[in-house]
Amino acid sequence: MTDKTMTPEDVVARLRSGMTLGIGGWGSRRKPMALVRALLRSPVTDLRVVSYGGPDVGLLAASGRIRELVAPFATLDSIPLEPHFRAAREAGTLALTELDEAMFMWGLHAAANRLPFLPVRAGLGSDVMRVNPGLRTVTSPYEDGETFVAVPALRMDAALVHLNRADRLGNGQYLGPDPYFDDLFCEAADSAYVSCERLVEPGGFADAVPQTLLVGRHTVTGVVEAPNGAHFTSCVPDYGRDEPFQKLYATTPWQDFAARFLSGPDEKHYQSAVRAWHEEVR
Repeated sequence: MTDKTMTPEDVVARLRSGMTLGIGGWGSRRKPMALVRALLRSPVTDLRVVSYGGPDVGLLAASGRIRELVAPFATLDSIPLEPHFRAAREAGTLALTELDEAMFMWGLHAAANRLPFLPVRAGLGSDVMRVNPGLRTVTSPYEDGETFVAVPALRMDAALVHLNRADRLGNGQYLGPDPYFDDLFCEAADSAYVSCERLVEPGGFADAVPQTLLVGRHTVTGVVEAPNGAHFTSCVPDYGRDEPFQKLYATTPWQDFAARFLSGPDEKHYQSAVRAWHEEVR
């Protein structure tokens, strides 16, 4: 079987400007931040980003990499609205396709099953139809004759997700309370890249609860071992969200934050800069 291990730089080298890029996780929880930071060190731009948005969206928006965002929200969880997303929207530097959370999920399901759309009740009677004039409705062909929203498939060129454990073949395991639809992101994309807290040997999931084996190798193109790779978002049970650092991120001018934490050549520089900051504020 194929060894799919890569570095963050290997992953980003496979991405191209203009792509539709899916990013897993939810808000400020288990985001593939090491891969997003690697993306910031690359020339890739003009992205259509599909995400349950968090600081992944904020970093990419602040650096001018997003052409269009498809999302139900962009939040830091303990901070309700992602500040750099808000600034980008206020400045009009990115387009937004805003969907209800359930509509977004069914868009992922449609793409994962190679369907053009799926019918859902979510969105009916709400302004989501007004702010997305391109959305269409369909009528059930059966006796009920019910009307549904036809949610278009959220098909992606590539997807990035972060899991607690993975093996070199591309199988991935989550250990926290929620899968955050990362399996659907992988299935809905032409290529998918999984970063993880720790690589295990193939077969190392032998004692795992089956439901935790979220991502199968048939949907994965590459695997990256990235300890602390979701920082500053949470990756329960390995670690929680770094709330002091998240507050720093949210309140520091972008150029100052980027100069201190994101200007280095690799992920090691970022992790070192974070440790140094924590030492300063103790």
